[in-house]
Amino acid sequence: MLLKIPAVLSKAQVRQMRTVLEAAEWIDGNVTAGYQSSQSKNNLQLPDNSAQARQLGDQILAALGQHALFMSAALPLKIFPPLFNCYQGGQSFGVHVDNAIRQVPGTPVKVRTDLSMTLFFSEPDEYDGGELVMEDTYGSQRVKLAAGDMVLYPSTSLHRVTPVTRGRRLASFFWLQSMVASDEKRAILFDMDMAIQSLRKQVQDSPEIVQLTGVYHNLLRQWAQT
Repeated sequence: MLLKIPAVLSKAQVRQMRTVLEAAEWIDGNVTAGYQSSQSKNNLQLPDNSAQARQLGDQILAALGQHALFMSAALPLKIFPPLFNCYQGGQSFGVHVDNAIRQVPGTPVKVRTDLSMTLFFSEPDEYDGGELVMEDTYGSQRVKLAAGDMVLYPSTSLHRVTPVTRGRRLASFFWLQSMVASDEKRAILFDMDMAIQSLRKQVQDSPEIVQLTGVYHNLLRQWAQT
């Protein structure tokens, strides 16, 4: 399931965080690439142990914790601390698949990468190129979102970032381990949750809505790993 999540950050938050990013010292993005990815990765990255990365990452995680659509779709168990990248001057990232397991630097914590996320900090008209292109069973999906918006997609997807030929593309990227490992099961739970919420807006709670809510939680109880 590929899902665009609007307004993870407000425009004011984006402006504040961009000020930090634009003043930061960037390094070669291959510091977090595996062998396969390193052959096609050409971008810049904020050092993951920098004060700026930790500060901005904490702000992003706090915002996500308050975002109902994200919580419903992802059902997060563990989230890898957000990283930050920059593409400019023709830089790109060729076709690759994300590593299955990520160890949080400086800790014994390992995160199974069920879902990948890209949170945009640059507006689409600020740069040419830079589309995130995902390959799935329905063909290629091209994503280039407004600043503050995020895309959530299965980490099993082959994906790439097209060359940025004008301007600068700033973004955060990271991964999470969901309580429900199966993308198909997460999609069922998400669709059911969205339907229940929509029904509740149209009518007050009824026995049928209560029953459907029970079915949702019983499925989650069966499928969740905690």
